[in-house]
Amino acid sequence: MTETVDFRGVRLYPAFLDRAAQEAMVAALRRIAEAAPMFHPETRFGKPMSVKMTSAGRYGWVSDRRGYRYEPRHPTGVDWPPIPPEALAVWQAVSGVERAPECCLVNYYAETARMGLHQDIDEADFTMPVVSISLGDDALFRVGGQERSDSTASAWLHSGDVCVLAGAARKAFHGIDRLKPGTSTLLPQGGRLNVTLRVVT
Repeated sequence: MTETVDFRGVRLYPAFLDRAAQEAMVAALRRIAEAAPMFHPETRFGKPMSVKMTSAGRYGWVSDRRGYRYEPRHPTGVDWPPIPPEALAVWQAVSGVERAPECCLVNYYAETARMGLHQDIDEADFTMPVVSISLGDDALFRVGGQERSDSTASAWLHSGDVCVLAGAARKAFHGIDRLKPGTSTLLPQGGRLNVTLRVVT
């Protein structure tokens, strides 16, 4: 396992996945998207998000005018596909918990996409971590505290990096401010894939 870096309470594992492991993960994510196509979710105010997403596992995360929530089926009505073993292996290596993840959320960031500061608070048990895997172009990751008004700090995430939000950082506000296009050759179309693994119930 690579050396762990503490970034404002977030456990960062730089270069956790080598190139071959990243390519295998991307192939697994493409199979997820074939079974449950990516879509642009809307905020509860009806504004489309800049990221595209899909999920695997028992639950998938969705957002529309009804709010942010987990659902057992894709918006088209199909079941979410199983979480791929490549993602489960990362969870088992870094999560530090016995429970298996119930959701594998896959976000695709095109060159201009971003994710505003937010908390992951739609889950039932905050003692369970959120494990995040970065693939593709570098992304500027911003982390604050448990209040939106808390100060923030930023760090660049690179392809193959893994982050764990646990303990005091589990409910920290965090987001992606921008990408650095052309910093990775992993995805032929460019951009970034982010995988987050969560226990929902």
